[in-house]
Amino acid sequence: MNRIDRVSAILIQLQSRRVVKAMDIAERFGISLRTVYRDVKTLEEAGIPIIGEAGVGYSIMDGYRLPPVMFTREEATAFLTAEKFVEKMTDVSTTEHHKSAMYKIRAILKTSEKNLLEDIDNKIAVLKSHHQMRVDNKDHIQTLLNSIAQKKVINIDYFANHSQEHTKRDIEPIGIFYKDSFWHLIAFCRMRNDYRDFRVDRINQVKITEKYFDSKHPTLKDYIAQTAKEQDLDLVIIRVDKSVYAHLEYQKYYSGFVSEKKVGDQIEMTFLTMSLEGFARWYMMFGDQAEIISPDSLKERVSHITTAIAQKNLQLTNSY
Repeated sequence: MNRIDRVSAILIQLQSRRVVKAMDIAERFGISLRTVYRDVKTLEEAGIPIIGEAGVGYSIMDGYRLPPVMFTREEATAFLTAEKFVEKMTDVSTTEHHKSAMYKIRAILKTSEKNLLEDIDNKIAVLKSHHQMRVDNKDHIQTLLNSIAQKKVINIDYFANHSQEHTKRDIEPIGIFYKDSFWHLIAFCRMRNDYRDFRVDRINQVKITEKYFDSKHPTLKDYIAQTAKEQDLDLVIIRVDKSVYAHLEYQKYYSGFVSEKKVGDQIEMTFLTMSLEGFARWYMMFGDQAEIISPDSLKERVSHITTAIAQKNLQLTNSY
């Protein structure tokens, strides 16, 4: 990406959040903090009222508005692809909200982009595999996300599978994640006075109360990382080249996939795995187009397996 495109992309990123950290910008574009500072200064010199606070991040002054952002053809088709996933992986309310957002996006597209989306709409499909279960999330996802955003206590009627009992409890929601066909809600349960993982499809009713919570809870990522340690799971972070990423779309869920984000020209993927040995052998299928960020023990295991394969093949060659 050339500098002009990068500076423009940084401006869009600053518009997308209340505060953006310099480190987040650096990681996204694979640049140094010094380069970030220089690019932000370029925006300031162009008249953009950017507020920078040491240790906090950058923000654009309230009340400042920029012209509408135009989407590229590739971005427009990415939205359409995401819509297919939303329809299959979420619930009714989330699907409807996403469709509403798509109407707004289509409204500002140029005629050529609108025609493109119409042409390829029926050429993109998301199919559930035989291993993926059909799950009824009972249209709770948007309600849960609203309660998380507002930091409001919610009252749920929950069916605990292990005890086969229905319980009503007040909880302080932290975040939700998708894994192995199911959406999960992580929350602090006031009845149990501890954190719990609630399967969304087992929540029969949800009611947002008028009670706010101020408790300092861990982030969803920190909670998952801590849970991994407690359950003897290993947290694995790898970066995969975009050229091979598409081939991992379904396989990743069988390896404990948790989350992913774009980092430069790669996709950074986070996993929780019960077997580093098994993960190492799966990783070797595409390891020439990826890199292991952590843990070091996985790097060592992959290196050991690679060396063993090379030595065995050399012995076989010498024996002929």
